[in-house]
Formats: sequence, structure tokens, C-alpha cells
Amino acid sequence: MAEASMALKAALADVSAEIDQRFDQLLAVPGDPRADLYRAMRHAAIGGGKRLRPLLVFATAQLFGVDRECAARAAIAIECIHVYSLIHDDLPAMDDDDLRRGKPTVHKAFDEATAILAGDCLHALAFEVLADPATHADPFVRAELVFDLARAAGPSGMAGGQMMDIEAEKSSFDLPTITRLQALKTGALIASSVEAGAILGKVPPEGRTGLRGYARDVGLAFQIADDLLDHEGDEVKMGKRVGKDEAQGKETFITLLGVERAREQARMLVDQAIAHLNPYGAEADLLRDIARFTLERDR
Repeated sequence: MAEASMALKAALADVSAEIDQRFDQLLAVPGDPRADLYRAMRHAAIGGGKRLRPLLVFATAQLFGVDRECAARAAIAIECIHVYSLIHDDLPAMDDDDLRRGKPTVHKAFDEATAILAGDCLHALAFEVLADPATHADPFVRAELVFDLARAAGPSGMAGGQMMDIEAEKSSFDLPTITRLQALKTGALIASSVEAGAILGKVPPEGRTGLRGYARDVGLAFQIADDLLDHEGDEVKMGKRVGKDEAQGKETFITLLGVERAREQARMLVDQAIAHLNPYGAEADLLRDIARFTLERDR
């Protein structure tokens, strides 16, 4: 287990450095009036963050021998969507947060209008990257990548979950509804990260059942761990405000299950996720380590 943890730590460090480098190249600041827009995107995208979603793309893609450059382009596109969602989520009209990844949120470092445009641009950039022939020579693969990410980001995925989260401030949600909320808000993009690796590997939809089960369980375990960290985590380590959900009166896995039952549920989900990988051998060890990491992280 110690060796596996070291392997995961090294993989996270490598992927974080690569994603930062790619964002640095992708978001070079122009010498014209758009400069602050690019600076705002760079502020949000470079440095900090777990880079879990890109790592899931790489870990799944390596199961099927996908070219590293193709996987990296899909990974940066998904991270563009994730970062855009954080920028908008932090706005005064949403969560009104001042701190993200240990530094001022974009609307604090710049202004609200620039933050909105920075998020919009990262959203658009994701699909520009995926649609580029450099991502994959097969146009059908590129089209499927675009379709899957669009579905994961929109009303049937992340944005729909965010709307449910807003409604949660004025409604009392039961456990199935909270589970559905988090499956959309957090789980959809995690699932899309795993799906992207399989799409790049040209695995047919019927061959992705186990990977989809893995992604579903990891996504829910990740959110339960997030709720636990929001309840009892260290604000300095996390680089953002904690206790938000409780302060807003939202139902969470913690309020509905209690700390110990929530932790037990997360462990069960991680075990289920790992069981979905039984058809694979050592080549899936990184995916297994990622599942365990959802419970071990402190931010």
C-alpha cells in the first residue's frame, strides 16, 4: 500500500506539472486589450488543485494504449470545464467565495465581469481543444468526446446539479435527492474523465460498463469525502472556506447519515469501485489507487 501511495503521489505530481505547463502554453497573454481576460484564466487554471480529473483520463487511457498526447488534450479539455465551473461557482450570485486553491477567487483578484468571461472562455476552449484533429485523427472519436463532455457539463450533468444545489438552500432534500444532486454536480465530470479515456481507446459503449460503475462509485465517494472535509477539514490545507453547507442550512451526506455512517458509506463505495476493475490486471492499479485516495486526501 505504501508503494501504491508513492506511485499515486508521483503520478499526481507529474500530471499537475503537465497540466500547468499546457495551460501556460494555451493561455499565453496577448498584447492587446484581452490581456486581463487571459490573466484571469491563468489565475484560475494554473497552480493548485488536485488534478484528479486529468489523472483519471490518463489512468483510463493507459489501459487501452492511447497515445499520451491524445490523452493530454482530452484531459486539458475536461480540466477547462472544471476550472470554469469553479470560477462561476465562486461568484457572488452563487457561493460568494473569496478563496479558492489558497488564493483569491477570480472575481476578487480581478472583477465579476472578467470572472464571468474567463469562465465562458474556458468552457468554449474545452470544446475547441476536443474538436481539433490534433486530439484524435478519427472524427467520430472527436465527436463522441465532444458529445460526452457537453452532456456531463450541461443540465443533465454538472450545471443541473448546481441548480439543484441552489434549490437545496431553500428546500429539505432526502438522501436519494442529495445522491442525485451530487451524481450530477460532481460525479458527471468524474465519469466523463473515465469515459474519455475509453472513447480515445475506441472501446465500444457495451465494453465500458465496469468503468462506468467505477466512475459512479468514485464520484459519490469523492463527494462524501468532500462533505466530511467541509465538516471537519482544515481551511488552510484545503485552501478554501469550510463549513459553508452547514452555514447555509443545506442537507449533506453528513447531516443525513452522520459522520461515521457517511465514512462507512464512502469506504463501501471505494470497495465497490475497485471491484468493478476486477477484469483488469496491474495496468489498472493507478485507478485503484485513485479510488483509495478519495478517502485519504486532506483537501
